[in-house]
Amino acid sequence: MKIVFLGTGGTYPSKLRNVTSIAVQMPGEVVMFDCGEGTQRQLMHSSVSFMKIRKIFISHLHADHFLGIPGLIQSMSLNGREDALEVFGPNGTSSNVRSMLRLGYFKSGFEVETKDIEPDEELDFSSYTVRCVEAEHTVPSLAYALQETSRPGRFDVQRAEALGIPEGPMFRKLQQGRPVTVKGRRIEPGDVLGPARAGRKVVYSGDTRPSPRIVELARDADVLIHDCTLDSSHSTLAADFGHSTAAEAATVAKEASVGMLFLVHLSPRYESHEVVEEEARSIFMNSKVAEDLSEYVVRYRD
Repeated sequence: MKIVFLGTGGTYPSKLRNVTSIAVQMPGEVVMFDCGEGTQRQLMHSSVSFMKIRKIFISHLHADHFLGIPGLIQSMSLNGREDALEVFGPNGTSSNVRSMLRLGYFKSGFEVETKDIEPDEELDFSSYTVRCVEAEHTVPSLAYALQETSRPGRFDVQRAEALGIPEGPMFRKLQQGRPVTVKGRRIEPGDVLGPARAGRKVVYSGDTRPSPRIVELARDADVLIHDCTLDSSHSTLAADFGHSTAAEAATVAKEASVGMLFLVHLSPRYESHEVVEEEARSIFMNSKVAEDLSEYVVRYRD
C-alpha cells in the first residue's frame, strides 16, 4: 500500500502546490480521494497510472476537490479505457458527475458509475472496506477510512512441526486459511496460526474542523491525512471557513493514537511550511506537511 500525494494545497492552485488529491495504490488498483483541477497532469508526473484508478471518493463539492474529474475521465477514454470507474461522495455527487459527463461534445468510452453515500455508511470491496463519517465543514462533507481486511495470524512453525506437517505446500495452505490432512488427520489453520492481525488503515479527513467523529474514525490508524489550512495565528479564520489549524489536526492525531499524521490543504498564503509543521510536531511528533508528488509506503505495524 502506497500513498501518493498528487495535490496538497487548498482553495486554488499555487506555484508550490496543486489542489487536493490523494492516490492510494493497492494491489491491482488505485483508490483516489478527491480530484481537484489539474490532477491528471499531476498523475503524469507521478508513479500512478490513471488507467488503474478504479474508485474516486469525493469529500465534498467545493470546486477544489472535484473539478479534476471531467478532464481525467476524458483522458482515460482517449487512452482506450474500458473498465468502469466508480465515483462516490456526499449527496449531490451523482448529479454533479452526470452533469460533467454532458459537458461539450464528448462521450466517455467506458462506464462511469456514481453513488451518493451517507455518513456512517461502510462499503465492502472484499479485500478492504471504506467507511465514512460526517466531517464538520461549511457544506455537507465526508471523512473516509480505508481499512484492509484482517490478515491471518502468525504461523507457528514449531507447532506445525510437532503436528508432523512437512514444510512446503501444506504450510502455504494453512497460512492461506485452508485445512490440510496429514496421515489421515485433519489439521485446521487455527491449530498453527495465532490470532488474526489487523490490516492497514488510512484515514482522510477532507475539509473539516477538528471532530470527535474523525478521532473515532482514525482510532489506531496507520496514517491520518488531515486538513491543515492554517496555523494557529489564524485560528478564527480557520473556524469561520470550516477548516483546522496545525495544532488542531495534531490534537486529533494524538487523541486517535495514529501512527503518522500528514497535513494537507495548506492555504496558498504559505510559501514555506515550517511554521505549520513545527506547530503540529509540538503536539504530535509524527507530523509532516505532505508535499506534492511525495510518496509514503504504509507498512504493517506487526
